[in-house]
Amino acid sequence: MANARPLVVITEDLDPAPERWLSERCEVVRCAVDEQGFGVLLARADALVVRTYTLVNEALLARAPRLKVVGRAGVGLDNFDLPACAARGVRVVSTPDANTRAVVEYVFAMLADATRPRVFLDRAMDATSWNAMRRELVGARELNEMVMGIYGFGRIGSAVARVAAAMEMETIYHDIREIGEGERHGARPVSREELLRKSDVLTVHVDGRPQNRGLVDAGAFALMRDTVIFLNTSRGFIVDAGALAAFMRGHERAMALIDVHEPEPFGAAYPLLGLKNVHLSAHLASGTRRAKENMSWVVRGVWEELQKSLNAESRGDRGGRTFTTEGH
Repeated sequence: MANARPLVVITEDLDPAPERWLSERCEVVRCAVDEQGFGVLLARADALVVRTYTLVNEALLARAPRLKVVGRAGVGLDNFDLPACAARGVRVVSTPDANTRAVVEYVFAMLADATRPRVFLDRAMDATSWNAMRRELVGARELNEMVMGIYGFGRIGSAVARVAAAMEMETIYHDIREIGEGERHGARPVSREELLRKSDVLTVHVDGRPQNRGLVDAGAFALMRDTVIFLNTSRGFIVDAGALAAFMRGHERAMALIDVHEPEPFGAAYPLLGLKNVHLSAHLASGTRRAKENMSWVVRGVWEELQKSLNAESRGDRGGRTFTTEGH
C-alpha cells in the first residue's frame, strides 16, 4: 500500500490535457456525485477535483476519511464549506486568475449585443429593404456616451475598467475595499447609492461570500435608471431574481443580461423567463478553450498538495496539514 498511487476522483468536466497529466501521477477516476459507485470511490479518495456543481460540505467530507485536498477548477469557492474543510485539514486549491479575460470579453460581447442592433444577411436584398434596414438598425448611443458602473472591483471588475477606459467610457465603481489610485484604471470610486443612480451600464463582479446573497435587491433596483443595462456574470444568488423581474416589467427601456442564476439550471417557474427586455445565458462567461484549460490546470496544485501530505504521512507527521485557499 505504501507504493500505491493516490486516488483522485474528478466529479465534473475537466480539460483532457491536464487530466492526462494528473493520470501520469495518480490513479484518476471520473465519477459524478450522483453516479452509482461514487460513495465507494469517495471513501478511498485522497483528492477530489470539482467545478461548480459539486458541494464540498460537511456531509461529503464525513464520507471521505482519506481526503487530503480538493481542487476547484475555477475561481469562486461558493460550493465549499471552507470552515469544514479547515477543521478536517483538507487543503483547498483553485485557479483565481484562470478566466478573467474570458469573462471580461463576454461582458463586452453582451454589451455590444445590447447597444448595437444588427442582423446577419443570408440572402440578396433589394435597395428598398436594404435602406430600410440601415435606417432601422441604429444604436441609440455609443459606449463613450454612457457611464459604466462596476459593482465589485476585484480581478474581473478592474479588468472591465481597463476595457471601458479604452472605449473612453466614464467609469465609476463601488467596492468595500480601498483601492489605490494607480489600480483604478481611470475609474472613480463612489458610494453604493451613487453607483446605482448614475450607471447607464451596471455590471456586477462581487465575490461569493454569504453576506452578498441578495445584494442587488428591490431597494437597489428602485435607485437605478429607467434605461439601465444591467449585467450579472458573477453569481446567481447575488441578485434577487424576483425584484429584477419586477423592475424590468415596469421599465421597458431597461435591459438585463444575466449569465448566472439560482438555481442552475433553472426551471419553468424562474421569474426572469418570458420578459422581452431580459436576456438569459447558460453560465457561459468563462466558456473559452483557454479559460477552461487554465481552470483545469488546478491539477498541478492538487498534485503539489498531495505530495506534501503524503510526504508528511510517510514521516509520521499526521497533524502537519493546514488549510489554504488560492483565491475567491
